[in-house]
Amino acid sequence: MNDHIGGDPVTAPAAGPTGPADPSRLTKRLDVLLARLGVAGPFARDCLLAVGVAGLTFTLMAAVFWVVTPPGEIVLDPAQAWLLVALGVGQALLLCLRRVRPVVCLVGAVGLQVVMIALSPPDATIRGLAPIVVAYTIGALLPARRALALVGAAVAVEATAAFVIAAATTPALLLAALGPAGSSAMSNLGAFAVGNYVATRRSYVQLLRLQAAEVVRTQQAKVRAAIGAERTQMARELHDVAAHHLSGMVVQAAAVHRLIDRDPAAAKEGVAWIRSQGKETLDNLRLVVGVLRGTPGDRADEASGPGGGNVPVPGLGVLGELVRTARDLGTPVEFDVDGVPRPVPPIADVALYRMVQESLSNARQHAPGASVRVVLRYLPREVAVSVRNAPPARRPAPAARASSGVGLVGMRERAQLIGARFAAGPTADGGWSVTATLTDKGGDRS
Repeated sequence: MNDHIGGDPVTAPAAGPTGPADPSRLTKRLDVLLARLGVAGPFARDCLLAVGVAGLTFTLMAAVFWVVTPPGEIVLDPAQAWLLVALGVGQALLLCLRRVRPVVCLVGAVGLQVVMIALSPPDATIRGLAPIVVAYTIGALLPARRALALVGAAVAVEATAAFVIAAATTPALLLAALGPAGSSAMSNLGAFAVGNYVATRRSYVQLLRLQAAEVVRTQQAKVRAAIGAERTQMARELHDVAAHHLSGMVVQAAAVHRLIDRDPAAAKEGVAWIRSQGKETLDNLRLVVGVLRGTPGDRADEASGPGGGNVPVPGLGVLGELVRTARDLGTPVEFDVDGVPRPVPPIADVALYRMVQESLSNARQHAPGASVRVVLRYLPREVAVSVRNAPPARRPAPAARASSGVGLVGMRERAQLIGARFAAGPTADGGWSVTATLTDKGGDRS
C-alpha cells in the first residue's frame, strides 16, 4: 500500500522485473483483490488494516489475560481487564488515520497507552500492537529529524507517565517503572528505525530509477544523433555521386538531341557515352551503399564492381580520371599537382575527392563553358586542393542558376569531418573558388 500525507500519495518506485523495488506477486495479487472489492485509496485500506490489527489485539490480550497466563500471575479484576482490552482495540482502530493524519494518530495512541500504563498491574507491562505500527509509519513518512523528535517525545511521555504513576501508587516499586519505559523505548524506536530504513530505501530506489531513465534518454538521444549523422552522410554521398554523373549525362543528352538529325553517328556515340555513364553511376551508387553499410565484404565486392575493378574507390589517386571526365563533357579543365604525392588517410582522401567532384559539377552547372583550374598541392605539413573557375562564358539558364546550396553545405560538412580548413566564395574577376586544406599530422585520421 502506498504511504501518503494529507492525501498526496508517496508511491514506491516501480523498478524492473528484477529490481529491488519490484513488489512480490503476493502483494500485487493483494492489491488487485482489494481493488476488485472496492477497497481503494490509502484511507480505506488503512481502515481495513485497523480492523485487522484490532482483531489481532483483542485475541492476543484476551489470551494473555484468561488463557495463557497462569492463574494469579496477573492480578486484574474482570472490569479492569476488559477496559485494557478495549483501550488496546481503540489504539488499533486509530490506525485508520496513520497516513492521512499520522501525528494525530501518534498522539491518540500515546494517550491511550498512558491510560493503559495506569491501569496495568505494577509487575506487568501491557502494550498494544498499534503504537509499533504508528512509530513505523512516522519513520517511513516524515523527514528523519522530525520523525525522530515525535517518536522520542512519545517514548519520553510514556516513560514519564510510568514513573509518575509508580511513584504515586507504589513508591516502593519505583524501579518497576523501568519495564514500561524500556518496553516503550525499544518498541517505538525500533519501529521508527525500520520505517526510516524503508523510506531511505525507497528514496534510493527512486534515485536509481531516475538515473536509469536519464541513461535511457541519453542513449536515445545518441541513437537519434547517430541516425541523423548517418542520414546526412548518405545524403551527402548520394548527392555528390548523382550530381556529378547526372549533370554530365544531362549535358551530353542535350548535345545528342542537337545531333540526332545532323550527325546520327555522333549521336549514337553520345548515347553510348550516356549509357556508360549510367552504368558507372549505378556502380558508384552501389559502392556508396556498401561503404555506408559498413560491411567490409560489401565494400570489397562493391568496390571491385561487376567488372572486377571497373569502379575505383574515390580518392586523390584517381583525380586525373575525374578531370578527364569533366573534359569529355566540354569543360576546359587544367589539372596541376605540386609536390610529391603521398598517402592520405582514407576518410580525408574520399572527402577531398568529393569536394573536387562537387566543385566541377557546380562549375558545369553554374558557369557553363568557363575554364576551370584544379590544383592539388602536397606541402610538407599540409595537403590542399583548390578548384577555381573563370566567369561563365555564357549566362546560364534560370534552371541551371537555381541551386539549393546542398553541395556547398556538403563540402563544408566534409571539411569539418576531417578537420580541414575550408573556404568558398566568388573571386575578384566574377568566378568562383573552393579551397580545402588538410593538416597532415602523420597519423591516420580515419
